[in-house]
Amino acid sequence: MKQLIYEVYVILPFILLWRAQFAGKEEWNEGFLSLEQSKAFQGFLAVCIMLHHIAQKTCASWLQPKTRIVHGLDMFVPAGFLMVAVFLFFNGYGVYKSFHAKENYLKGYFGRRILPVILALYSTTLIFFVVRLLVGEKIEGMQIVYYLTSLKLCNPNTWYVIVLPFFYLFFYLAFRLFKKDGLAVTFTCLLVLGYMLLGTAINHNDWWIRGEWWYNCSALFPIGILFAKFEDKIIPHVKKHYRIYVLVAVLGFLPLYLGVDQIVNMFSYYGENWGAPDTVFRRRVCLFAQSILCADFVFAWLLLGMKVKIGNPFLHFMGKITLEFYLIHGVFVELFDHTFDGGVKSPFPIKIVFFYVIAVFVLGVPSAVLLQKFHHLVLRKNKKPKN
Repeated sequence: MKQLIYEVYVILPFILLWRAQFAGKEEWNEGFLSLEQSKAFQGFLAVCIMLHHIAQKTCASWLQPKTRIVHGLDMFVPAGFLMVAVFLFFNGYGVYKSFHAKENYLKGYFGRRILPVILALYSTTLIFFVVRLLVGEKIEGMQIVYYLTSLKLCNPNTWYVIVLPFFYLFFYLAFRLFKKDGLAVTFTCLLVLGYMLLGTAINHNDWWIRGEWWYNCSALFPIGILFAKFEDKIIPHVKKHYRIYVLVAVLGFLPLYLGVDQIVNMFSYYGENWGAPDTVFRRRVCLFAQSILCADFVFAWLLLGMKVKIGNPFLHFMGKITLEFYLIHGVFVELFDHTFDGGVKSPFPIKIVFFYVIAVFVLGVPSAVLLQKFHHLVLRKNKKPKN
């Protein structure tokens, strides 16, 4: 029964390529950066991120005792930051394109871009808080405040929706302060870079920016903006030299990944554990290497997208609930694990990993749909206009 988990490596390609359309020689999928295509791809990645979180609970090297480890999802353990890099790229790309496509885009910007993310953060934080109480975690005093404000993550998967509003705010400030597009883009990039450098100066902790996963893929937000700004020059160039770029970016990804992994193991983000005097420098070397890896990962998928148009009912559906699914599925990841985040014994542990995956997905999807309906209700989305 343990071998069932390897079925995911058959199911995932089917999910991605079902009803896919392949472009012929000298033909292109001109809509590879369209909202429809990007949402479909993000829907697929939402499933992969679910597998990443389950992998960390079932086969990560740090799990104790070692008898708990059940192999199968091993490749997903370290891959989370690469998947989030894709989200950040499209966040940056989308906000820049929208700014230039829609008149007075910054008017109402907070309500469109930032408020929905903050609402998603705190609605799922409240859900996690209630579940923590129900499973028996003792939450007293200031811990209640820390959890409910998300100063300490009540929902362990929310770092992305804490960071993203700040990146959106950086964009807003830059394009409010500077009329020249180039200056605004540069200022946005510098603000994100400043955040990344700040992250490398902070030791691992229980608060915000608590580890490298909070910033090691952040470069893809400004890269998405830059790609959108120079898209008309980049895409014709890439088409002209497509085979070379595929060879370098796609076929070269695995060697690059292994090389970056060696660099991270050699320099380490965890220099504070042995009192390294150059801890910040070590983190910045790791950050630079992983930023290159993230950029290559995203570029490789864009290259494949130029030749393959993905899209099917499943991806279309998942693309609509990506944010909510990303945030809510973790409740079930914790409930079906051996221990709930925080150390309390989980009430419904599922030992067979394949069934664990199915249970998280089957319960995560309807929960995400309901959560999205709640968000729309609060934000008054889908409200019919008055006659």
